[in-house]
Amino acid sequence: MDFRIMGFDAPLLTTLQHMMDAADHEADKSSNAPTRTYVRDAKAMAATPADVKEYPNSYVFIVDMPGLKSGDIKVQMEDDNVLLISGERKREEEKEGAEYVRMERRVGKFMRKFVLPENANTNAIEAVCQDGVLTVTVEKLPPPEPKKPKTIEVKIA
Repeated sequence: MDFRIMGFDAPLLTTLQHMMDAADHEADKSSNAPTRTYVRDAKAMAATPADVKEYPNSYVFIVDMPGLKSGDIKVQMEDDNVLLISGERKREEEKEGAEYVRMERRVGKFMRKFVLPENANTNAIEAVCQDGVLTVTVEKLPPPEPKKPKTIEVKIA
């Protein structure tokens, strides 16, 4: 259904139209549907915002991790240049006689992957979680020294 035909042209309705069109398009190509693992990982990544800063000597990744202990957080390297931050926030056990009136805090797995640039020193990574904020620092490699020209001796024939 096209809302514009009915005389509506508000941005919200246009967005709804795009969503409905996308849903129809997705139904058409269900044979190429993504795997469950891909969808789960994509949701975990979308729900884990991060800030990335570049300093002269390092890259710094900052991720909010409220209420998590360091044992609930994993920082790993994959494929020699992919920084992976993951973990899981578990739901609190309900106490007897108490029931949730509202539950807004996110629970479940979280994950972020960052492809590191060539000048990242993957052997010099530090991760610190303080006051619910995870800070991962990746040192940069020193710039390569310029190659000196090689002098070749000329012989007399």
